[in-house]
Amino acid sequence: MKRSGASIILQNSRNKVLLFLRDDKPDIPYPNFWDLPGGHVEKGETPKACIVREMMEEIETDVSACSRQSVYNFDDRIEYLFFMDFEAETDTIPLHEGQRLQWFAETEIPWNRLAYGFDLVLRDFFTGCERRNDDSKTHS
Repeated sequence: MKRSGASIILQNSRNKVLLFLRDDKPDIPYPNFWDLPGGHVEKGETPKACIVREMMEEIETDVSACSRQSVYNFDDRIEYLFFMDFEAETDTIPLHEGQRLQWFAETEIPWNRLAYGFDLVLRDFFTGCERRNDDSKTHS
């Protein structure tokens, strides 16, 4: 049975997403790669409870108002993706895992340095954002 993960896209009002740079340790997967915040769903835990717990542990941020965006069936795991609008400067966010946080516009994302297949997830996300933005323009 595949493991489950939960991750979150935090997006600010400038349409940038928050990524963290993974630690540069040779004994972890994807050292020194950019990653979406998130973690492993523990036994008996819902994906939503997981993302809320992980974000309190990793960046001391309450994401209980997030909504589920989609589910990805990767070769190694089922990934539950959540979304929430979020405004904060990176230097005001406590970081307990990884090297640093950074906001990225779609054109700034280091696409070849994303961990765990999140390049696909973020491309889907930005394509969906473009579609929603185009829809709002045609209906206003």
